[in-house]
Amino acid sequence: MTSVAVVGTGAVGSMALWRLAGRGIPAVGFDAYAPGHDRGAAGGESRIFRTAYKEGPRYVPLLREARELWAELERSAGRRLLTPVGGITVGPREHPAVAAVLAAARAHDLPVEVLTGRRAAERAPEHPLREGEVMVADPDAGYLRPEPAVAAAAAAAEEAGARILRYTPVKEVRQDTTGVTVVTEDGGEHRFTHAVLAPGPWASRLLPDLPIAARTITSTWFPRRDETLFDPGRCPIAIRVGEPAYSCFPSMDGAGVKVNLHVPWRDLDSPEALERSAPPAYVRQVAAAVAATLPGLRPDPIRVATFADAFTPDGHGLLGTRGRTVIAAAFSGHGFKLAPVFGDIVADLVETGITTRDIDHLAPNRPLRRSP
Repeated sequence: MTSVAVVGTGAVGSMALWRLAGRGIPAVGFDAYAPGHDRGAAGGESRIFRTAYKEGPRYVPLLREARELWAELERSAGRRLLTPVGGITVGPREHPAVAAVLAAARAHDLPVEVLTGRRAAERAPEHPLREGEVMVADPDAGYLRPEPAVAAAAAAAEEAGARILRYTPVKEVRQDTTGVTVVTEDGGEHRFTHAVLAPGPWASRLLPDLPIAARTITSTWFPRRDETLFDPGRCPIAIRVGEPAYSCFPSMDGAGVKVNLHVPWRDLDSPEALERSAPPAYVRQVAAAVAATLPGLRPDPIRVATFADAFTPDGHGLLGTRGRTVIAAAFSGHGFKLAPVFGDIVADLVETGITTRDIDHLAPNRPLRRSP
């Protein structure tokens, strides 16, 4: 009989447990902490959901499925996890990222609009355009609540029969011809027919042969000058491309507006070494970006938080099989929105060894070079 160990119960791991348990497959999750902890990538109050995807049009069918699964999880949890306020991409008209968003929309007939002038100001007064810039509006976008979402997936998994071993770090996963053995740091050995590796920023530890880097992700929150702006029921999520580049969210708590500056993230020796503060140089950089492009905010942050994630050299995650192990790792800072469909794909791969979804671009055995 099939039995599965899921190593890591962050976004993808908790969703995998939920989808496996829903198919009646016995599954046990292992986590060094507990679902919803604050050392992985699934934190920070809000995450973007969008379908006009600058990372490539082949993600769009996966995003459409993910949206349906988010709705299913919401029904299970009895609360809203995805708020559809729409989204915008702002930047120079000829910028490659703007072109990529429009290409994804054309490839899948997505209802995006290119706005300028008065129409752009009416849609998102929080994000005024500079000379030569356009606004691409995606009505199917919105924001997700990551901490409640992970907790909801873990609860749904346990209600369906899965178990989660909290505060049980995994030291090693050994694979042989008949199954896998999960060795925990307390000396325990647990036997299963299959394993799923969804270790978040711990990926390089369990997959040392792959070119995976753990990095720090830093979020900053800025106070509003005008309380009518950045309202979470109306303000779209925003991605600015060009210089400066960042993502920006509505004010979730009524006090601050989250801005994630898009700069090369700092390498991290291990998630345990995650610093809880940001270097002053980074804070100055993001404050300058806010001062230059977000006049509705005061450019002195009121909150800074750090998280960690695992990255591949090409920025696309790893999802596929290696013998009796399914790798679901290193989603490079943009896997959260896709977590439910990734979890369902994991269940496919455990149950049958294949999936009908197009995930060739995520194959763990694709050519990947380590960063210099």
